[in-house]
Amino acid sequence: MRIPPRFTLLGGAVALLSTLFAGPATAVPAVPAVSAAPAAITAVGSVCYSRLPSQAHDTLDLIEAGGPYPFRQDGTVFQNREGILPSRTTGYYHEFTVITPGSTTRGARRIVTGDTEREDYYTADHYASFDRVDHGC
Repeated sequence: MRIPPRFTLLGGAVALLSTLFAGPATAVPAVPAVSAAPAAITAVGSVCYSRLPSQAHDTLDLIEAGGPYPFRQDGTVFQNREGILPSRTTGYYHEFTVITPGSTTRGARRIVTGDTEREDYYTADHYASFDRVDHGC
């Protein structure tokens, strides 16, 4: 849960008043600073094809073959709501499941493809970060 910045200021004011009127503010716990700005979006990284998990290789092979895919959601339009991937028109990106061994659900791993040939992105954390797949290594 995000704490509005005004509570950060209030916590600092309480500590200051405590120091002025009751000595050191050891009895008042420090309130961590909270940034009012949203978390910065990190740039897309890069990952060598050979360093991907074997299940990602399987998914990329299925994409190359045109299916069949193990989940009905595979091949659906990826909206890029997180805004981490380069901005493109709706329908440019599509997502595919990378099977996670032992998981009873689709898991968090995905390959997201762009319309450009070999524009593949891998995420192991359900769209919190992406690495563009370098197929040349």
